[in-house]
Amino acid sequence: MRRLQENTDWDLVLTSKNRLLSIPWREIWHYRDLLAMFVRRDITTLYKQTILGPLWFFIQPILTTVVYIVVFGGIAGISTDGVPRILFYSAGIVAWNYFSESFTLTSKTFIENANLFGKVYFPRIVMPASKVISGLLKFMVQFLFFFCVFLYHYFSGTEIHPNKYILFVPLLVILMGGMGLGFGIIFTSLTTKYRDLVFLIQFGVQLLMYATPVIYPLSAIPDRFVGYIQLNPITHIIEAFRYSFLGVGVWSWAGLSYAFSFTLVILTVGIVIFNRVEKTFMDTV
Repeated sequence: MRRLQENTDWDLVLTSKNRLLSIPWREIWHYRDLLAMFVRRDITTLYKQTILGPLWFFIQPILTTVVYIVVFGGIAGISTDGVPRILFYSAGIVAWNYFSESFTLTSKTFIENANLFGKVYFPRIVMPASKVISGLLKFMVQFLFFFCVFLYHYFSGTEIHPNKYILFVPLLVILMGGMGLGFGIIFTSLTTKYRDLVFLIQFGVQLLMYATPVIYPLSAIPDRFVGYIQLNPITHIIEAFRYSFLGVGVWSWAGLSYAFSFTLVILTVGIVIFNRVEKTFMDTV
């Protein structure tokens, strides 16, 4: 065999000696076409064999909103701070759905793609990132439903008060996506060894929703429990999202700073664990 020269310039060098906190930005950019392909795949295959297709993007939040209106608004009589129930619930549902789907979909990265990861190399972080990006496209479609309902009530004279904080909504969306990504890559890393977590994630996300003011306003919580609800960083994001469009809820810079700091911490921890597990996960999956 002909011995390769030491000064050979390689197109790609694979090594396991990477820093735990490193993010391969250059590789992600190099594989941007693959990232875009994964995003298209997530969007097109989700409802490919359904009759209504992408209309489910609208139908899901509409049906959920109707159920909440009947159960929590009509039967339970939970306050909506004086705004129409459809506006109150749809605002909470649209915001919450982006976080929950980013979390649950990225939490399955290693298990669902083990065969692909074992056959070809690409930066593994591309896969969970594609879930968050495709979720963002779905969020935009569902947000359109909420925005149409919002415009109808606004121009029909409903007592709602959109304000300047609408300009900060993109930052709230980034926080929701970042937090979902952070939690997701932590759990997908842990599920390579502890499969029981797969069964707990869906239940845990549903439980977390009830600890977040999605179906009730923060003002409806007894004072002795408010502090506990505010420990949930998503509380401040949902309340701020609702306040920016409807003028009800709480816009707290301190709460949003806490949510931002929490997101940074959870992303940092997630990246460290993800980078450590991706080197050996094929031995345990």
